[in-house]
Amino acid sequence: MDAEKWKDTILAKSREYMEIGVSVASDLTEKGKTQAKILSNQAKISRAQRQLGALVYSLAKGNEENQPLVDKYIDMIDSIEQENRQLKAKLTPTEADEVEHVVQTEADLADVMADPAGEEQPADEPADAQDGQEAGPAKKFCPQCGAEVAPDALFCNKCGAQL
Repeated sequence: MDAEKWKDTILAKSREYMEIGVSVASDLTEKGKTQAKILSNQAKISRAQRQLGALVYSLAKGNEENQPLVDKYIDMIDSIEQENRQLKAKLTPTEADEVEHVVQTEADLADVMADPAGEEQPADEPADAQDGQEAGPAKKFCPQCGAEVAPDALFCNKCGAQL
C-alpha cells in the first residue's frame, strides 16, 4: 500500500513539474515573439524615417510641397512606435532594456555598414556606382500613377499612394 501511495505521489509531482515546464516554455516563446516583433517594428521605423527624410529633402530641393504625404509617413511611424510601446509594456524592465540594447547595437552596425570607412560619397557620384557596379534591385513603380519609386518605399513620392 505504501508503494502505491508513493507511486501516486511521484506521478502527481511529475505532472506538476511538467506543467510548470510547459508554462515556462510557453512564456519564453511569447516573450521571444514579442521581442522579435519589436525588432521588426524598429527596422520598419528606421526605413520609414530614412524615406521621410529623403522625401522632405526631394520636396524642398524641388520647391514642392506634399504635406499629406509627409503626414502619412509621420502617422505611420507614430503608429508603429505606439505598437512598440505596447509590446514593451508586456516585458519586464530588464527584458525591455535588453531589447533596447539590441536595437541600439543594430542601429550602430547599420551606420557602420552604410559607411564603413567613415567617408562621405562625393555628391556627383551615386552610391551604387562606387565600385563600377550597376544598380542592383529592379525598378519599382507606383500602381496608382506609374511613377518610379525606391525599392523599399512605403508611399509614392508623387501621388502619396501607399505601396
